[in-house]
Amino acid sequence: MPRAKLTIDIPNETWIGDVSAQHPELRFEVVTAMPGENTGIALVRLDAAQPLPIITEIRDRDDIDELELLWKYEDEALLQIQSSNPLLLLPVWRSGVPLTTPFEIQDKQATWEMTTSNSRLSRLRSQLDDFGIGFSIDYVRDIDTSQADQLLTDRQQEVLSKAVTEGYYRAPREATLGDVADSLDIANATCSDVLHRAEGHIIHWFIDEHLEVGSTME
Repeated sequence: MPRAKLTIDIPNETWIGDVSAQHPELRFEVVTAMPGENTGIALVRLDAAQPLPIITEIRDRDDIDELELLWKYEDEALLQIQSSNPLLLLPVWRSGVPLTTPFEIQDKQATWEMTTSNSRLSRLRSQLDDFGIGFSIDYVRDIDTSQADQLLTDRQQEVLSKAVTEGYYRAPREATLGDVADSLDIANATCSDVLHRAEGHIIHWFIDEHLEVGSTME
């Protein structure tokens, strides 16, 4: 299962490509995005010396259905934007590849990172070509058993490592969830949530890499 990083050329015909081309110093951070066939909704953080004129410029575009200013502080603003032209996200949506968010856009280029199957990554490349969206591949790295820790954040690795050390995963169990939480000086609920997410990442990686999901359902 590969982990990939791509640099994407933002099409001019999208609002963010056009605005980024006119203001190459601007930095956009797409916090999260929900693409669809005919519309796309995204939370976008804008870094600009004067955000308000840029926000007005974006709001006045024909392909912007709705723009809400969620907050603004000095040179930063968080926007919720609904666009009728989600061209940038259509290849992702159609190929079924989950992007790692947030990702940045500056000077008409986006940096995408993803962990997916070889078939879906190949599908994404085909979709980008079909839509005429230029891209370059910074790297594609296979994740094997020795690299499984790359699936986890530093915090998830810390909590999981502590749980193993304390004996939380031994049979019979030598430490409770509360013991692990106390050793890290965090709440039980926080410890449980971090472990659950880490376990989920590892389980899904193992299934994708080593098992055929269809056969496990028979």
